[in-house]
Amino acid sequence: MSESNESSKNLGRRPEGVSDDTVEAVGKVSEALEYVDRARGHLYSFHQLMGRADLLLGDACDLLRDAGHGEVADRLATEMVGRNVLYGRWTFQIVEDFDDNYWSVFREHEHRVRDELQHGVRHVFEAEMKERRRTKGQPGHEGRP
Repeated sequence: MSESNESSKNLGRRPEGVSDDTVEAVGKVSEALEYVDRARGHLYSFHQLMGRADLLLGDACDLLRDAGHGEVADRLATEMVGRNVLYGRWTFQIVEDFDDNYWSVFREHEHRVRDELQHGVRHVFEAEMKERRRTKGQPGHEGRP
């Protein structure tokens, strides 16, 4: 049995008969999903930032009107306040489309890969890396909580 198989037995993560190559490949699929999750977070940040910017621009238009600059305020309000950020879409529609047609589909695939190849066990690759890299007996390097 390889060293990584032996160390994972101590952690009880790697299912019996799962090869090092499979653990590495499944780990890459999971890592890719983690990057998609991060991208999704940035997309939600974009959604919130654009929404806040639109509200602030609306407030600015009100202030411009109050300051006697109605023509400028009207131009901004008409052309920019509430404007689509992509053709026909506000950011909530972009977020919904991403969630429904990419993120949720990828999550299902990642779960299926883990279920089929690692009996549903998550983070086998990382658990084995932890076991290899930690200093046994050293405070802060415990194998388990």
